[in-house]
Amino acid sequence: MTEGAGLHPLPVEAADGHRWDLLVHDVSRPRAALLWLPALGVAARHYGPLAAALAKQGVVTFIHEWRGHGSSSLRAGRSCNWGYRELLTIDLAASRRAVDASLARSGAQSPVHVIGGHSLGGQLASCRLALAPHEATQLWLVASGSPNWRAFPAPQRRLLPFAYRLLPWLADRCGALPGRRIGFGGREARGVMRDWSRSALSGRYGARGLDVDLEPALARVSACTTGVVFQRDWLAPGSSLQALLIKMPQARARVATLDDAALGTRSDHFGWMDRPDAVASALVASLDTGAR
Repeated sequence: MTEGAGLHPLPVEAADGHRWDLLVHDVSRPRAALLWLPALGVAARHYGPLAAALAKQGVVTFIHEWRGHGSSSLRAGRSCNWGYRELLTIDLAASRRAVDASLARSGAQSPVHVIGGHSLGGQLASCRLALAPHEATQLWLVASGSPNWRAFPAPQRRLLPFAYRLLPWLADRCGALPGRRIGFGGREARGVMRDWSRSALSGRYGARGLDVDLEPALARVSACTTGVVFQRDWLAPGSSLQALLIKMPQARARVATLDDAALGTRSDHFGWMDRPDAVASALVASLDTGAR
């Protein structure tokens, strides 16, 4: 994965002092403005190629940086911990304010507002939209879906509950999940892993300390939704995406499934990131529906 040309940093500071750079790929007259959320453990800069592909089709992209990764001023550890509540209500709120301020400065003429993400980023984009439905009228989900073990094919379904219990335990024992060493995620906060595990085991989204029940909030989401599934993606199969979409029955959803031929590369969870043109086209097709 390589950093794409055309990105520039937009410094952001959250209410609790956390700082990071929102990476922006500008468009002179955007038809849409996208706030993009990375996958677990993936730094924002790796989505430069996607932002460049979307820019060719008139979408200005703002790539969020997860707390603890890339340009973030924090790193997870025994003395530095957080969960979904901080990501959803503190950091994403600050990034949204930065997006709105940037669009106002540029004089962009009422572009369609979109929120979306890759893998966990798509899940949390859905949850953010449930908390703040006014922030976007379209939701884009790439290689994303509910982690609920019941939504996966039989071979994985037997093993996933064990993994969902092991990873939070490992994060507790080490002070943070050593994702780079075990090949899953990055250095992830204990609270993030607990919230992730809870949703994966129970099938219900929630966040420790959040005073909103996310499940009924998701049921009220009515955004025009586009999902992209990759044929070889065992981490986010189509059944996982459907389990997430079922939580949003009012959302008008369409799903595109892309294989190796369509992508020009292996159609798995990460292979598309260096060759994202087909993904960008599948996402931008939703703008032609006229949904605002």
